[in-house]
Amino acid sequence: MAELARVNKTYIDFKKERVNPNLVLSIEESGKTVDAIKKTEKVMKIISTVFTYIFILVLALGVIFPFYWMIITSLKQRTEIIAANQTFFPKIVMWTNFSYVFSVFDFTNYMFNTIIVAIFSTIGTLLTTVFAAFAFARLKFKGRDAVFAVFLMTMMIPGEMMVISNYLTVSAFGWISNQTRIDAYLCMIVPFVVSVFHIYLLRQNFKQIPNELYLAAKVDGKSDWSFLWQVMVPLAAPTLISITILKFMGTWNSYVWPALVTKKEEFRLISNGLRGSAFTNVDTNEVEYGYQMAASFCVTVPLFLLFVFFRKYIMRGVGRAGIKG
Repeated sequence: MAELARVNKTYIDFKKERVNPNLVLSIEESGKTVDAIKKTEKVMKIISTVFTYIFILVLALGVIFPFYWMIITSLKQRTEIIAANQTFFPKIVMWTNFSYVFSVFDFTNYMFNTIIVAIFSTIGTLLTTVFAAFAFARLKFKGRDAVFAVFLMTMMIPGEMMVISNYLTVSAFGWISNQTRIDAYLCMIVPFVVSVFHIYLLRQNFKQIPNELYLAAKVDGKSDWSFLWQVMVPLAAPTLISITILKFMGTWNSYVWPALVTKKEEFRLISNGLRGSAFTNVDTNEVEYGYQMAASFCVTVPLFLLFVFFRKYIMRGVGRAGIKG
């Protein structure tokens, strides 16, 4: 035992002699350096986060400010609206602007036209989008990729270049001359039931569905029609909801085309009515911006609520379509 204790003491003394004090000091200094680096990184991260949120806040204010200005303008007197020094809150709140709007503006007729055109245009777009996206994603036929490439090329053509050809088409169908309400609806619905962007969006989503599901459905004796409606459409529900909302909002905000193809005021949409003569002073021939902003606010609220409640579906649908199939 004495011999073992002596050996242990010799080993411990040897270890102490082998320890380099400079090495111990350098390890301690390196530890302090690492802590300093971590603190610096933490501070930089906080600063970066603060600047990021400031930037987002500035952008948010830039988006919200026009809506705020519309609201306060709808509550101002005309003299305050045209004043040189604008205020950020009305001196006298004119709630009567809204009551006047509902008394002179034919909301019922315009809203009815807009809802009818938006619903049927959305349904038509959904049908053409589902069938075309399924064909381009699953069916194999000669020239499929070439046709789809041509479809994508048409997205580079400005919509204004299609106005004349679309007008000639609906005119050749007899929907312009001696126009009835049904003819006006057809003029506003039929030319826009196909959307290349929506087809592309849904096709990318369909391509993410595993091909094994399609082959398994074929083994079970399922037809393409059954596989489309029982498997692909339910799996692509977020994208379809996104397309529905985007199409409905686009139709709701249409202005140029409905104003061009409708021959009577009562056939037009809500956006056309906002630019009508209901908000023009007969004596001075000047636009009553307070009344017009009040009507614009009433028209904007449904779309705003639609986006607020369904924004997650829009983001999810667009995000899933952006993933490579």
